[in-house]
Amino acid sequence: MVSEKALTEKDEQLRDYELVMIVSPELTEEQFEATVEKVKRFVTERGGVIADTERWGKRKLSYAIRRFAEGDYVLTKFKLKPALTRELEATLRISEEVLRYLLTRLGS
Repeated sequence: MVSEKALTEKDEQLRDYELVMIVSPELTEEQFEATVEKVKRFVTERGGVIADTERWGKRKLSYAIRRFAEGDYVLTKFKLKPALTRELEATLRISEEVLRYLLTRLGS
């Protein structure tokens, strides 16, 4: 039997994640940067650490998403407590600027 304290300590460890977002191509450069910054701020304000952010640029989509044929791709690598990933996904899901996202846990 695992103690409650051991479960809490395990949950508090930061884990590595990758987040790929497809952002609306209609956004201005300032709006795009604000959207990426909002995600970075979410992670850092909750004790996470941003490792890297790469902008892949505009790419054609395989199929239309919300009537858009292309989207602006961004990859963000960060460390975050596992318990906070649901909150991050909920934030991304309701965001008007983010067309799609994929959050992946790295490592084992």
